[in-house]
Amino acid sequence: MTESTTATATGAADLVTLPKAELHLHIEGTLEPELVFELARRNQVSLPFESVEALRAQHEFEDLQSFLNLYYDCMAVLQTREDFEELGLAYLRRAARDGVRHAEIFFDPQAHTTRGVDINDVIDGLLDALRIAGEESGMTGGLILCVLRDSPVDEALATIESIADRAGDLVGVGLDSAEVGYPPSLFVTVFDRARELGLHVVAHAGEEGPAEYVWEALDLLKVERIDHGIRSLDDDLLVERLRESAMPLTVCPLSNIRLGATTHMAAHPLPQMLEQGLVVTINSDDPAYFGGYVGENFAQLRDTFALSAAQLARLAQNSITGSFASAERKQELLDDVQAWLATAGAGEDN
Repeated sequence: MTESTTATATGAADLVTLPKAELHLHIEGTLEPELVFELARRNQVSLPFESVEALRAQHEFEDLQSFLNLYYDCMAVLQTREDFEELGLAYLRRAARDGVRHAEIFFDPQAHTTRGVDINDVIDGLLDALRIAGEESGMTGGLILCVLRDSPVDEALATIESIADRAGDLVGVGLDSAEVGYPPSLFVTVFDRARELGLHVVAHAGEEGPAEYVWEALDLLKVERIDHGIRSLDDDLLVERLRESAMPLTVCPLSNIRLGATTHMAAHPLPQMLEQGLVVTINSDDPAYFGGYVGENFAQLRDTFALSAAQLARLAQNSITGSFASAERKQELLDDVQAWLATAGAGEDN
């Protein structure tokens, strides 16, 4: 995708009404500073920050690990089912305003159970939020339990076993946290068990880690989506594999910038990924920390690369086809994207 082929930006196109799915969203990463302090007061948790402003000032990161340190510190305020419902509902309502019609939400139970929080309270609170959001806006979605790759594998397997009787309440299992030094190959038994339980499987790979981690996620974990995957461009054979299999990649542009994976939006590899025919989706990752929810990610990409309505619609379509929604729900949303394009793309040179 070159500048000459995308000269017409969709300034008139309403990104808010573009139907989309969000597939890479850590619910703990939507914990805004104001809610951190509200829950801290409610649960009598002492914080190492004097104010909302002081906490927000910490949202500058050198790398993934520096972000994770703050991310886990803030999680201490999440303690009850009601806390997780409030957290989930705040995200889902905001996402609905950005045009998200289907959300598949990551959550990190190990970060809570190690603090004495019941995993059932985490799941039930987030399910409560999804139910309420469905009643309010018609949004659909589900939960993806992520295991922490920088914690012991036995702990990850025990976490999966702890929810075996509740597998029907989940959409899938994922792999997240600090990537470098923790290859997907460590977690083969965990992902084998997840598939035995009938769960979909996804994994973070190729964010800070090398393209080899993407190969491992595909061949050893047998994932159905790659989360991030931007380092795949370092390996031509991998790019060919991803293109031929139409493997969805859940890319998070603002996250990539905040964590130093790319220096600024104009340097982001998204155009190259699209030129290579990869199935890219746009997501917000941990938006409370990275400066923007999915709508802001779309808007900055549109403005930086002068994306046309057709190109924006393609990204939205990718998110829908790459989701684990039912075939009927996917078709409904794809039809809505076409209806959006018929209006937003009118008069554009696509």
